[in-house]
Amino acid sequence: MTMMLPAQVVIIPQFIMFHKFNWVNSFKPLIVPTFTAGPFFVFLIMQFIRGIPSELDEAAKIDGCNKYEIFFRIIVPLVKPAIITTTIFSFYWKWDDFLGPLLYLNKPKLYTVSLALRAFNDATTKTNWGGLLAMSTLSLVPVLIIFFAFQRYLVEGIATTGLKG
Repeated sequence: MTMMLPAQVVIIPQFIMFHKFNWVNSFKPLIVPTFTAGPFFVFLIMQFIRGIPSELDEAAKIDGCNKYEIFFRIIVPLVKPAIITTTIFSFYWKWDDFLGPLLYLNKPKLYTVSLALRAFNDATTKTNWGGLLAMSTLSLVPVLIIFFAFQRYLVEGIATTGLKG
């Protein structure tokens, strides 16, 4: 059900809550909610866990593991590609976010890359398109570095999600 709820529905209540926390004009409203699992990520990791054979759990029970040891010694190491995939997707979505920083950051010195690129394009004067394109290209460098550094986990996490083993 929460996957069908658009993020725009909770913008106003979230802003009111962050304003009461005195988090407006800081990076807290952009960073702290990232540590809570979104519905897509819960779905992705649950599908990955369902693909893990239950025989591994049974073998661990026979060896004397309790449910916490099974989870931390068996499940978590096997779910590592899915966790890395969700971390990469979360980074991509936050790096590319425009609306969140636009709502919560009012000082130009706090602007994220997407807001700075938009601020560079001035409607009242002539836009320096060469500089704007150079800044846009440089803004892709962290995304490319993360993609190439974790490409193996990303492909493994997506390719094996939802498969029965």
